[in-house]
Amino acid sequence: MKAGYLQFKPEFCNVDENIKKISSLIQHKDFDLLVLPELSNSGYLFVSVDELEKSSEEIPGGKFCSALADFAKNKNAYLVSGICERSNGKYYNSSILVYPSGEIKIYRKLHLFFEEKKWFTCGDHLDVYEITLADSTKVKIGMMICFDWIFPEVSRTLALKGAQIICHPSNLVLPYCQTAMFSRAVENHVFTITANRTGTESNGGKELKFTGGSVIIDPKGNYLNKGSENDEECIIAEINPEDSLNKNITPFNNLFDDRRDEIYFH
Repeated sequence: MKAGYLQFKPEFCNVDENIKKISSLIQHKDFDLLVLPELSNSGYLFVSVDELEKSSEEIPGGKFCSALADFAKNKNAYLVSGICERSNGKYYNSSILVYPSGEIKIYRKLHLFFEEKKWFTCGDHLDVYEITLADSTKVKIGMMICFDWIFPEVSRTLALKGAQIICHPSNLVLPYCQTAMFSRAVENHVFTITANRTGTESNGGKELKFTGGSVIIDPKGNYLNKGSENDEECIIAEINPEDSLNKNITPFNNLFDDRRDEIYFH
């Protein structure tokens, strides 16, 4: 299976430019699954509700969703992307899984970071979804977004629900995540794909610098790819998702069977 990330700098409140940039970066790439950064349609550093209204869209009918559905169909592949979502008068920092058929699944960020709490409503569910590769192999996909990484319960819950690959759209500004994802992969014996953005964003007298360095990590903690800090790039790795099905650590130890829920939650 060919899986990877697209690392780029979304242009703030400019969905047309972001669609063009994505199209250009993936044009000559072959993949089964590709993960894009958090808020890929909108950019990140909001200072007003008007900006949210301008750059958000309803799912599945918006311009960005439609473009990703076209990309997925043309590539016969699956795309996971962060998106600024508008629904019933609320805004969500969401991630979508787009199928080649045009079907779209939605995850809404559970753990909002810093001033995201001023603009977005928290999500309330974690689900795992099945995709089907060209050779008819079934693979289970989970999604989390950026700051969700610091809560190990998120990746553990996805793994317990059967996720073989955890897709992680991000706009990282803290320096820890790319290293910490080693633990998320190893402690759950899953593949993780963190797609981070690059660049600096300034708005309303505020500025954030994003760290790039997107990573693909296998169930044993091997870094299959590490992105650069600043380059916009589409990186694909060959992986075998069945490697995540074996949760044995030794002949006597299994990651899930050895858990002591009766002690942890009492």
